[in-house]
Amino acid sequence: MQKYILPILVLGVVGIIYFSYFSPTDELGTFASFDPNNNANRDIIVKLVPERGFDRDVANGSTTFYVVDKHNKEMKVIGPANLPPGMNDVKTIVLRGHLHTDYFHAVEVITR
Repeated sequence: MQKYILPILVLGVVGIIYFSYFSPTDELGTFASFDPNNNANRDIIVKLVPERGFDRDVANGSTTFYVVDKHNKEMKVIGPANLPPGMNDVKTIVLRGHLHTDYFHAVEVITR
């Protein structure tokens, strides 16, 4: 029985670290964690503001809409022209993209 204590403790510690730091979360993100000078694409979970509507620009192949982060900071999003189906029915979405000074450029929009 004593030979199993150390492996069980190691697995327990690894499990705690995984679930604390690496497991997916449903918590809203914050735009403050993005650097507007960095064009690396990252994911952020945000709440959609459906009252502001969706503005599709066929000429540029983009869609503009608005979201808020966990600090209720509203941000304009310029995303792909083809948004996932059911965008009007979701409360939160995942944006993959990067922050500019006055808008978030989303290369992908994922509904939750």
